[in-house]
Amino acid sequence: MSAARRRGAGGGEGGGRGKPRGKGPKRPSPPRGDGRDSRSGPSRGSDRDSRPNAPRGDDRESRRGPARGGERDSRPGPSRGSGRDSRPGPSGGGGRDTRPNAPRGSARDSRPNAPRGGDRDSRPGPPRGGDRDAGRPARRPTPRPDREPADARPAPAHEIPAVDGPIVVYGRNAVHEALRAGRRRVHRIWATSGAAREPWLAKAAARVDVVETEEVERHAGSDGHQGVCALVDPYPYADAAELLRRPAPLIVALDEVQDPQNLGAIIRTAEAAGADGVVICERRAAQVTAAVSKASAGAVEHLPVARVRNLADFLAEAKAAECWCYGAASEGAVPYTDPDWTGGVVLVLGSEGHGLRPRVAAACDALVALPLHGRVASLNVSAAAAALLYGILQRRTSA
Repeated sequence: MSAARRRGAGGGEGGGRGKPRGKGPKRPSPPRGDGRDSRSGPSRGSDRDSRPNAPRGDDRESRRGPARGGERDSRPGPSRGSGRDSRPGPSGGGGRDTRPNAPRGSARDSRPNAPRGGDRDSRPGPPRGGDRDAGRPARRPTPRPDREPADARPAPAHEIPAVDGPIVVYGRNAVHEALRAGRRRVHRIWATSGAAREPWLAKAAARVDVVETEEVERHAGSDGHQGVCALVDPYPYADAAELLRRPAPLIVALDEVQDPQNLGAIIRTAEAAGADGVVICERRAAQVTAAVSKASAGAVEHLPVARVRNLADFLAEAKAAECWCYGAASEGAVPYTDPDWTGGVVLVLGSEGHGLRPRVAAACDALVALPLHGRVASLNVSAAAAALLYGILQRRTSA
């Protein structure tokens, strides 16, 4: 083959179809040398600051993530270095006074909670060290100067003292005897239509209002009113010394009897037996109330009732007034038939369940007892009073 044909088929220098095999312009290949800054991808060289990803070189201050070295004060997150004062959260370093939570460092005086170290004098609670008396309340506080004495405190219900204003008594016998005795003024009477038909109520000098049962109960304060109640003056207590000045008196003295029903029953029996009066204790004993007036069936309006502060002292005064004092007891007593019941006599009865107090029993001239042939060891105080009073009455009248 000729040389011209080989040039036409092979695309020599002048053909343009063939692929040149000589040294032509090279393709732009990615550089591997120093000049790598123009690449859009990640570079591995020294100058890496322009990369948007996390750099690995020396200058790393522009990263948004947490830094591990150098200056870290500009980071918004928690830092572990020395400058921590500007952090809003809790820190574990030195300056902690500005934190709102309870710090654990040395300066703890500004904390509202109880601190654990340093100066603790500003704490509101009791201190744990040093002088412990400062700020601590006494275990037994002294009474206040304006505290009322024990005598001025409200008395129990069974020992209500005498009142100054009018009181209400209830029950047909209680109101009737208050009108009959005339010892205290009756201001007003409330009665139901059935109770208003009583003859003694029609002759009453006080105003009588015929009302419903509910209104009578409201005024009386009890459902045992029997259809009538009255507004009367307070009960006029007698003088114990006046009772002793009577000729050959028969007096019943009660040692802290607390049941109003027992007191009323004893007063009723004593009045019926002709006793001169009843003496009760001022404290720890039942007083003459509306309940006692009803239990006595109005006998309190006729029999004098005196109050004494000390019953043993009253018995000493009775002995000085030539009266004999006999106490009712179940043990260490003589039969009630042995003493001479004539002349001045004071019969002393003990309280429910306790009997005579030792000092009161020692102040008596003798102790007497009723015969008990059954299995019950004692009698109710009002029943014992009834038996003794009528036994005494029989001997006084037959003497």
